[in-house]
Amino acid sequence: MNHTGNTVKDWFDDYVFHLKVERGLSENTCTNYIRDLHKFCDFLENKCKFVDNCTPSDILAFLSEEKNKGKSSASLARYLAAIRSFYGFLLREDKLSNDPTVFIATPKLEQKLPQFLTQEILNEVLNSKNENEILDIRNQAILEVLYGCGLRVSELINLSINDISFDLGYIRCKGKGNKERIVPLGELAIQAIQKYLALARPYLLSKKNELSTKNKDILFLNAHGKKLTRQGIWLILKNWAKTNGIEINIYPHIFRHSFATHLLDNDADLRAVQEMLGHSDISTTQIYTHLSRKRILEVFRKAHPRDRRIINNE
Repeated sequence: MNHTGNTVKDWFDDYVFHLKVERGLSENTCTNYIRDLHKFCDFLENKCKFVDNCTPSDILAFLSEEKNKGKSSASLARYLAAIRSFYGFLLREDKLSNDPTVFIATPKLEQKLPQFLTQEILNEVLNSKNENEILDIRNQAILEVLYGCGLRVSELINLSINDISFDLGYIRCKGKGNKERIVPLGELAIQAIQKYLALARPYLLSKKNELSTKNKDILFLNAHGKKLTRQGIWLILKNWAKTNGIEINIYPHIFRHSFATHLLDNDADLRAVQEMLGHSDISTTQIYTHLSRKRILEVFRKAHPRDRRIINNE
């Protein structure tokens, strides 16, 4: 049976509702899923096929075409995850009677160790100053929170003043799937935030003509007194690095990688780091232990006389 475009649109609408309400996925994740599904549906339409009469061969052909366009294994795996999730939903809702993805294997991903900043570079970044005093105070607080708490950029920009407990020394944030967690707040981060709240935020807030009720308690504001965006944070870091002559590639997530790596390097408990990062699966956190082991091996090879002798004889 073939369905009209309106029926498929209804399926998409129901699926989006399922992702947002039942699975509690973020707006960004839902948008990515739907964008990938639209690309897949466009491919089917060009082949005169539809969602309800798609075969495993059609899905493999789509993935093959994307691979030939230069898409990475990670992108292919994401496409397949979106398609598989959609068909799983349609099957559970009795919209379809078979799932064409069931025997398709997920593309094997190459595990890449995350980049991180050394303590020396971090000190250079965190101790740098820019010319604009107000924005400099704000940026210093942003940097201290990114590294001091290991937050995702989406978590950072959604922080509210009410999410901070200076007395108890923690930040409350909402991560993926709208899951709430508590993250310890170090003394330097507390000082940076308090300085920002006292000297910079009131000035930035005065730049906004109309104060939205929704965003009035947002912690970090842009130069116009409005909520910062993910792109805004990215630009702040790029400009900060450029102004201070820091040549290494600085981006928001590298502070999260550094946070986890440095904790584990200093014998922090893996489960505790998992909780602080908001990882639902500890295997995601374990990649940072691989990173630490790699560093340990590098130190050993450089420092141990026996290993130096072996290397020199090679």
